[in-house]
Amino acid sequence: MRLLLRLVSGALAFWAATSLISGITIIGGAKTYLWVAFLFGLINGLLGSLVKLLTLPAILLSLGLFSFVINAAMLMLTARWSDRLDINNFWSALAASLIISIVTTFLNQLFKKATK
Repeated sequence: MRLLLRLVSGALAFWAATSLISGITIIGGAKTYLWVAFLFGLINGLLGSLVKLLTLPAILLSLGLFSFVINAAMLMLTARWSDRLDINNFWSALAASLIISIVTTFLNQLFKKATK
């Protein structure tokens, strides 16, 4: 159940990012948003964790801000592997990663309080 709620919050975060940023688009409906959120979670969980571990000094020196750059890179990698997600440039990916991080954090906290 928790995994499904995290997937839905990721899909809603992608919807918010595509609504607010003109440089990122998802072609399709709700199933596509769920698929892209699943793929991004998979890539970010496997490769993102490894990259964050390898770049830990840069993350510490930037007080954690470099992790948004890594998330943007993982988002661009997701766009490369998915034909439904299109990102124009790195700055759109960086802005989208900020929005996705904020929305998923907020929704995960909201879902956590609702399921208690």
